[in-house]
Amino acid sequence: MARYADPGLVDWVESGGGPLVVVPAEVLNLWEGADSDGPESDYDRACAVSGCAGLLAVGPSLVLVLGDEPSSTAFLPEYGVFVRWVAADSEAELMGSVGAALEAAAWEDRQLWDVPGPVVLFDSAWPGSEVEPDNHTRVDLPAGRYEVRAALAHPDADITFQLIQLLPLP
Repeated sequence: MARYADPGLVDWVESGGGPLVVVPAEVLNLWEGADSDGPESDYDRACAVSGCAGLLAVGPSLVLVLGDEPSSTAFLPEYGVFVRWVAADSEAELMGSVGAALEAAAWEDRQLWDVPGPVVLFDSAWPGSEVEPDNHTRVDLPAGRYEVRAALAHPDADITFQLIQLLPLP
């Protein structure tokens, strides 16, 4: 059985201090990050999102903003969930708690998100046309409507993480 702590098994995306965003690949070049000519940048709009997850319009699509904390984040396709590392002594310790946390989660921030296909997770300060080469993750989501829901998991005194789950809807 593979361990999550094996090198390269889970790709973590880091934030420079602001929120992370999940942008549909088809509108990636429309995300301007902190580089905007207007009075309010896409980064400013992302920073204004309250709660663990929110949606912003970008071109003809919506972008999922992972707000609240600038936590390291990974996507676990087997659960359809973004895991946001708040506190844990090791990656293996945190990942070993995810399955049980999903079953016990008190979900909040429920929203509907129409996804046109694959998405890219990265630091919201960066323009989509120039995402950091080693600090982004492409997630191959099938096109469709998803329920986005969030929960805070605190399985023991030393482990805390956020879950942002994407549930496909019929």
